[in-house]
Amino acid sequence: MADQPEIFTADHVLEYPFVRSVGPVVGAFLTGLRDGKVLGTKGSGGKVIVPPTEYDPDTGETTSEFVEVGPEGTVTSWSWVAHPRAKQPLQEPFAWVLVRFDGADTSFLHVLQAASPDAVSTGMRVRPEFAPESERVGHVKDIRHFVAVGGAS
Repeated sequence: MADQPEIFTADHVLEYPFVRSVGPVVGAFLTGLRDGKVLGTKGSGGKVIVPPTEYDPDTGETTSEFVEVGPEGTVTSWSWVAHPRAKQPLQEPFAWVLVRFDGADTSFLHVLQAASPDAVSTGMRVRPEFAPESERVGHVKDIRHFVAVGGAS
């Protein structure tokens, strides 16, 4: 098969590493996580947005005051990860979950530590498991993961 050209292959991982300044709204949210609490902002009509945004996604109006929500919430949707990749937040199987914190009107994406997909359900109650206070730095990873706190609501 000398007539066939040699084919070269190489693995390629596409990534977008970047640094971002967080500003006053996301900065307050991350400071709240460092302090062990979750903050949202009030949008038009009093809707509480978590994570907080500077502008109401429905109207484009500037959001107003910060509101503490939670500490528990409800899973609104989820997806099971049977084989985590190297840079995922947990290295054992887990679920990505959308959590609507008590007092919020939107959902927050994070990970749920669970033994199997049978331990996860839409409507289940969860709470964030924060890193020890001495390890928190004002990052979304200050919440290590969510854990179940009871049956479905």
